[in-house]
Amino acid sequence: MLIGEIQGCGPALCCVSPFADRCLHFERWIHWGARPIIDLQRLTVSLRGGSEQQAGCLLFRFTGQLDAYSDKNFLAFISEQRANSSLPIVIDLSSIDFIDSSGLGVLVQLAKQCQDAASQFLMVGNARVVQTVKLVRLEEFLHLQPDLETALAALTT
Repeated sequence: MLIGEIQGCGPALCCVSPFADRCLHFERWIHWGARPIIDLQRLTVSLRGGSEQQAGCLLFRFTGQLDAYSDKNFLAFISEQRANSSLPIVIDLSSIDFIDSSGLGVLVQLAKQCQDAASQFLMVGNARVVQTVKLVRLEEFLHLQPDLETALAALTT
């Protein structure tokens, strides 16, 4: 269920507001899979992210914009969370509103780091993210999955 369907707001109006410490609509209403990630951290004005260990992997979920303004914070957040872990990584971008070439670049960088460390990397995106990834033919390199359930099922043990 989308925010706009429940509260009449959207990320551009509420969730990326520089005046809010955190968006309560995300905490109350956005549910990914069976459980919501309650503590979405504000990484930039336009990007929020959270992580949890689930199904033998580190699952990262983001909302907002992954662009030149937020790519460094995106990478730092993921690097900090996986510092002492060799678990596979699943990046869920199904709630991302916008991704540009800088966002794609940081995803390629993460996939390459995982490849070098012999760690599995999988990615899930919405139609906008999938279209952008396919436009530059990175779907195989980024191990793009159609949905989160498929990505979690694809993890090798």
